[in-house]
Amino acid sequence: MSAERFSADGPITEPLPVIPEALVQNERSRDALPPDATTDAPSDQDHDQDPELGQDLNRDQEQDPDPDRDTSAAESPQAGRRASGSNPAPAEDPAPELRRAVERYLDHLVVERGLAENTLAAYRRDLARYQHHLTTRAAEVRVPRDITTDHVRAFLRVLREGEEGHPPLSARSSARVLAAVRGAHAFWATESTVDSDVASRVSPPVPGRRLPKAIGITEVENLLAAPDPETPAGLRARAFLELLYATGARISEAVDLDVDDLAGLRDEELALIRVHGKGDKQRLVPVGSFAVDALQRYLVRARPELSRKGQGSPAVFLNARGSRISRQTAWNMVKDAARTIHREEGITPHTLRHSFATHLLEGGADLRVVQELLGHASLATTQIYTRVSVESLREVYATSHPRAR
Repeated sequence: MSAERFSADGPITEPLPVIPEALVQNERSRDALPPDATTDAPSDQDHDQDPELGQDLNRDQEQDPDPDRDTSAAESPQAGRRASGSNPAPAEDPAPELRRAVERYLDHLVVERGLAENTLAAYRRDLARYQHHLTTRAAEVRVPRDITTDHVRAFLRVLREGEEGHPPLSARSSARVLAAVRGAHAFWATESTVDSDVASRVSPPVPGRRLPKAIGITEVENLLAAPDPETPAGLRARAFLELLYATGARISEAVDLDVDDLAGLRDEELALIRVHGKGDKQRLVPVGSFAVDALQRYLVRARPELSRKGQGSPAVFLNARGSRISRQTAWNMVKDAARTIHREEGITPHTLRHSFATHLLEGGADLRVVQELLGHASLATTQIYTRVSVESLREVYATSHPRAR
């Protein structure tokens, strides 16, 4: 394939289909919305819909509602909101020193540890809830030195039992929130803000070990064939789904792909793409012929038209405004395909990643090769997929061997 197909706005070697000039009608300007219009669970009025493409192509909220990932956003209890038409004075901060201590820890996570934006947002969200709990339920706590082990244990108990406005959290989600709290206390002890790390004596709840959820090859094929290949939205969704299953990429990795990362697709004998993983680590991942074909069709027939609406974004997957799609839009593409094959529940973007690894191992792939393809830092993380394969073997044996029962 010629290089011109992969340029953001360059010439295309084959004619584009006739597409209406305006893909988006009556788009609202994001700046025109009051702060109250952007919430953690966007309603149909909180985002733009594209009448041509038939689905959401631009959601301003960057969230991942995948329950396996525990990254759905929750607004900070400390965040003030402006009422429409008025500017009330902000409420007095009852514990400014505690707030500043939390901000120092968050700055440490950015500068010293270089956490990803989504991970940092989760830490900020969890610590905001912790601050709110302390300042509303423990009147004696105004500075970090006032916090005791009992305060931390009480917060964990509230996480597990729930409270007004917050349903009970699972053991896994509670452990994640507590990890943010324990990290903050450890940091304060290191910088001598407190005399001792009182949170270190609070053990996180132990979640049950869950096997990854994979689906069968036939169901994967049905899912990948669900988008309509005759529409720009369908071309984009087909390319995105094929890419997820062909590479095992995380949803954030697929969303973050740039056109330059696809340079290896030009060599049809060794199709490779560059994936930017966690910790800004890069890896090269092979891409199968089905995914290469779907990407070519999208890049040639849909992306050039979408890119004219924007400012020359380098992103592979664009929304109706010509900018990079959000994780929410990517999530919706997977859910729309699942709905088409009547599997509304149980299929997420991570399902395709799990299926990718499981099917490779069932096909005889070496575990360390799968580790490299998935971008796992530890082989132990990849080994959980061997348990999935063993369960599959047991099922086949139980149903096939004449003396299995």
